[in-house]
Parts: sequence; structure tokens; C-alpha cells
Amino acid sequence: MRRMSQDSRNTEHDIHRDDAQTDPAASREERAQEEDLAAAFLRETEVVEESIEDGKKVRRRGIYLLPNLFTTSALFAGFFSVVAGINGDFTAAAVAIFIAMVLDGLDGRVARLTNTQSAFGAEYDSLSDMLSFGVAPALVSFTWILQDIGKTGWVVAFLYVACAALRLARFNVQIGSVDKKWFIGLPSPSAAAFVAASVWTFHSFDAEAFGFKLLMLIVVAAAGVLMVSNIRYYSFKDVDLKGPVPFVVLLAIVLGFVVISVEPSVMLLLLFGTYVASGPTLAVMRKMKHSPPEGEA
Repeated sequence: MRRMSQDSRNTEHDIHRDDAQTDPAASREERAQEEDLAAAFLRETEVVEESIEDGKKVRRRGIYLLPNLFTTSALFAGFFSVVAGINGDFTAAAVAIFIAMVLDGLDGRVARLTNTQSAFGAEYDSLSDMLSFGVAPALVSFTWILQDIGKTGWVVAFLYVACAALRLARFNVQIGSVDKKWFIGLPSPSAAAFVAASVWTFHSFDAEAFGFKLLMLIVVAAAGVLMVSNIRYYSFKDVDLKGPVPFVVLLAIVLGFVVISVEPSVMLLLLFGTYVASGPTLAVMRKMKHSPPEGEA
């Protein structure tokens, strides 16, 4: 009898436990709590932006996926460049900076074409640029050759990083207040491309003599200073890509790709070196043009 009563109590306990597990009200309450937690998490982590549309203030939740995917890819390329530089693969590190440069040029154009511009995207793009065009070129050049110069090497590398940060901050607050035809100061992607092409070229030719160390020191320092200068650089933003062009223009572009493919590192160095030098050259020419002739008051 005792055994039977014990079995009956166990059976009754199991029945009550099963009833509790299958109780619809309890299940609904648990699901409601889980949904409340998920909703709270989404609400607290959601991005909310305010913008003016048709004269009215509009609050928009969420972010646009497509342009931010390009920005994330550029950020990944910049991070890969840092890792490759630390591991001593300087060719891959330089190529990754150029890939980041291409992706950085695409995210803004994609946002404008799809009408998906946002303040979040602009800030995210600026932070991505800081890594890809500020930290990565300085670290790659330092780990390759500037560290052999000692204290001067890392000071110049830091100078470049600081100038890139200042350049990006100044660009962000000047949006809409300057002529779109010109950049004020050397753009950070072009500065990074100039440094990356120098590392790629000199490393390919095993140029590690003291003269090349001094040359890289000058290249990195000059690129950094030009970024925060008031020298104007042509932005190419007024070029009409939608309109018809002569056939010879397309032929010239094809020949340009062929020439670059022959020796990419050297040709890219010449290309971006010419662009970097164009700013000071045009500034000197403008100054000479507007300066009064000798002997005139």
C-alpha cells in the first residue's frame, strides 16, 4: 500500500508538472516577456535621425544597408592592410589601401544614386576613412622602413595620423560651405594612395638604403602636412559622367589601364605623385600670375 501511495503521489506530481509546462497562459506570459526584452533591446540600440523634408522635421529610424555595406567593406580593407603590414606582407597591405580607396569612392555615389544619404552614413564613412587612410598608411610605412630611423620615424608616422584626423574633421564641418570643384588640402584617400604606392614600389625593388628611408620620411611628412594645408586640389566633381564624350576619351582610358597593368606600383606612384604635386604647382602659378611685375608699386 505504501508503495502504491508513493507511486500515486509521483504520478500526481508529474501530472501537475506537465500541466504547468503545457499551460497556455504560462507559455504566453513567457513569450510576452521574451518579446518585451527583444523589443527593449531593439528600441535602445536603434538609430534615430532627424531631418528636414519639405520644410518639416522628420524622425527616421534605422540605417540604410546598401551604402553602409560599401563602407564596411572599405573598413575591412583598411584593417586588413594594418594586419598585413604587421605580418610583413607590404605588397598586400598597399593593395588593400587602394581597394579601400575604390570602395570609399563607391559608397557615397551609391548613397546619392539611391537617395540613401544619412548622417549616420557620413559619420561611419569618416571613421572608416580614419582607419583606412590615416592609421593604415602610417603603420604600414612605419613597420616597413620608418622604424629603422628610430624616434624620428614614429614621430613622423604619428604626424601623418594626426594630420589625417584633422583633415577629416575639417572636411566634415566644411561640407556645403566650399566650392565643390576644389578640395581644401590634399584629400586623405589621395595622401594614403601616395604613401601606399611609395611603399609598394620601393619594397618591390628592395630599396632599403638610408637614402630611401629618408625619402619615405619626406613622403609621409609631406603627405600629412599637405592634408591640413590650404592648398587647393581639383576634385573632379564637375566632370559629367552621364554626358557623351569623344571616342578618343574612352581609348585614352583603356590605354591608361594597359599602362598601369604593366607595372602597377610604379604607374600608381607616378599618377598619385603627379596629383600630390599638382596642388603646390598650381598654387605657385596662381601666385606668380597675380603678383605685380618687378618695378611696379
